[in-house]
Order: sequence, then structure tokens, then C-alpha cells
Amino acid sequence: MIDRRKAIRTAILGIGVATTPQVLFDNLTSDYSFESEINNATTNKTEFWKLVKSQFNFEGKLKYFNHGSLGCSPQSVIDATEEYRRSLESFPSKYMWGGWKDQVDMVRSQAAKLLNANNNEIALIHNTTEGMNVVAASLELKPGDEVIVGNHEHRTATAPWLYHQERKGIKIIRPELPLIPLEPKEILEVYANAITPKTKVISMVHLTNTNGMILPVKEICALARSKNIITVIDGAQSLGNISCDVKDIGCDYFTASGHKWLFSPKGVGLFYAKANKQKLLKPFIANYNYEKNDISRIEDYNTRNIPDLLGLGAAMKFHNMIGLKNRIERTLFLRERFLGGIKSDKSFKIKTPLHPQLSHQIITVEKVGKDVKNVKNVLSESHHIDVRGMTTHELNGVRISISIYHDESDIDELVQALRSA
Repeated sequence: MIDRRKAIRTAILGIGVATTPQVLFDNLTSDYSFESEINNATTNKTEFWKLVKSQFNFEGKLKYFNHGSLGCSPQSVIDATEEYRRSLESFPSKYMWGGWKDQVDMVRSQAAKLLNANNNEIALIHNTTEGMNVVAASLELKPGDEVIVGNHEHRTATAPWLYHQERKGIKIIRPELPLIPLEPKEILEVYANAITPKTKVISMVHLTNTNGMILPVKEICALARSKNIITVIDGAQSLGNISCDVKDIGCDYFTASGHKWLFSPKGVGLFYAKANKQKLLKPFIANYNYEKNDISRIEDYNTRNIPDLLGLGAAMKFHNMIGLKNRIERTLFLRERFLGGIKSDKSFKIKTPLHPQLSHQIITVEKVGKDVKNVKNVLSESHHIDVRGMTTHELNGVRISISIYHDESDIDELVQALRSA
């Protein structure tokens, strides 16, 4: 730990190294020792995932299956963020007012690559909720206009439309999605049937918070585009887990938090706005850039937590080091192990669609005849397992979030604990 921090401090201050912004950024946001070990273990998957697991530090005997609520950062991200914070406090005016401008732009570039967007289409914000509020507060909708917001949207993705737009006299349409669809077209049909000549916006979640259902957002966006309807995507649960290629999806706006599946510090997020839709946006905070018609004006906070923002850069470096393909393969492997442990047990009811295009790493499971609150308490108190209890949509189930820091023994322990709960 001391050697790691010393190396980071050397990188930040440029002591004995080339001091170009790119070199400093690379030195700070990369744990070269861990990267070397990971690269050497690429042909040994057991060792590879053991190394990944070693980067996460949980309290005591805790088995954390609640990542869908709040993620955790690996040690390399924690170290980088802490050292950025120490540096900021060593020379506040330098680093807050432009000293890290190049590094912030590099984080933006990383985010753009992650989403397959252009740098000038990305704003670095605080979280998903902020992004949803920016769009809902900005659009000039008129009385009688309709906004489609499905019934599985997160509360903080629904509230902005109710607060900023409903009072204008617009109508919020809440179509009911099938709880366990057998194929994606069932969901597409719900949105197609909800569209009317008055529909101006479709605001939808990419991967649901409730039972891990993946929406066919690409197909819904194509339908919306053919009717000149604006599309907004809540990517809180999808970014870092599945492909979030905004050009392929074809959405107008996409927003996500970094603190869930990207493992970043808390309170930093990403916002994408298609170039020709940026002029519609208005800043929450009027500052130097408020008169601009591009995405920069919604990111102009003046003083903000730059160390955590740069920690997002370290998190994306970690994400790229592991690789999305590896992450998907690993979590699907663990998911199948979990499902294999409960599928034949009639005391369980799976409340998540199992079609490969309709779900991934989040699974909601009901213990038949048991109240979910009691099941959650038993898991926590008797087995040190943290999950999320889901009571909406008559789910009465525990939501299991499977991540790359889990291994086979964690999954087997979870299955046994659920059986005895």
C-alpha cells in the first residue's frame, strides 16, 4: 500500500517522470503491478478472477449481493482517488481552477469511447438522476403532449417528469410491461401500442432495477425515431455490464451513474446527448457557459469534487483492464451456477425473464410462502449476505446482483442460505 501510494504521488507531482498530462494520467489511473498480474493470468481463468476478487475489500464476513443498489470500488480506484484528494488539498487553487483540465478531458474521452460517442457529446455529471432531471427540465413541452414512462422505471427516473412537466399540462403515460416476457417483442409491442400522435418523448430504463429485465431499447428507439419522438435512456444498471453503444442504440440522451457497475467513487456519472439535440438542454446551474448551445453548459458547476471525477477515470481504466467481454462471460457463468442451484427447487419462484436477450446479472427470486422482508433479514443476520428486497409489482422477492468479485463458493453459499431462510 505504501509503495502504491508513493508511486501515485510521484505521478501526480511529476517527480522523476515525464510530466505530460497523458503520462501523469496513465501513471495515476493504472495500477501497473495489478495490470501485469492480470495480463499474466489471462490463460488461467481461475487465477484471473482470484486476482480481480482480491481488489475488493468487504467488511468482515460480508457477502455482498446488493451491487445493483450501490457499487463498491476496487483498491486501485480507492488509492487513486485518495491521492488526487491529497494533492488537491496541497494546492487547492491550482488543481481546482484548471490544473487538472487535461486530465478531466481524458476522463471525458474514456467515457466517450465507452459509449461509442464523440467527446463533445459527453458531460461528466453527478449521477443518473441528475441526467434525467436535465432532460425533463429542459424540454419545451406543451399542454396535451405525452411522455411515455413505463411502469418499471426507477422512482428517480419518473419523478423528474412528474415534477418538471406534468404541471405544464402534459400527460404522463405509464404502460404496464410484462413482468416475465418470453421474448423482446412483447416489450416492444407495449411501447408501440402506447404511442399516439401526441407522443413527444419516450423515457425508458435499459435494465430494470426491479427484476433485472433488459428492454429492447434499440428497437424502441428505432420506432420512436420513425415518428420523430425523443428518446431518453436510464443506463444506471446497464453501464459496465452490457453493451451501451449509444450510436447502435440510436437514443437521443443516455445517462448513468459510475458508482454502480463501473465501480467508480460515489457521486459521479455520465451523460450523453446526441449533437443535434444538445441545443434543447438547459443548465441547472447558470455559470460561465450558460449561453452556449452545447453540452458543456450542463457540466459547468464551478467548484466540484474533481478527485472523485478523476477517480471515475481510474474506474474506467479498471473496467477496460478486465474487459467487457470477460465481465459478461464471468457473470453469465455465475448466473447459470446460481440458477442451476435453485431451478429444480419448488420452494423458489424466479421472477426474472430468462431469455438471453432479456436479462443478465440481476435476478429476483421469491421464496414461496415467505415474506421477502423476513427472508432478507435471515440472510443478513444469519448468513452475512446483503441483498435487496423487492416488494413492488408483486415481486415479493430478493434481488440478487452478481458481480465479478464473486466466485463459485460465494454463489453456492448464497444458494444454501436461501434454502434455509
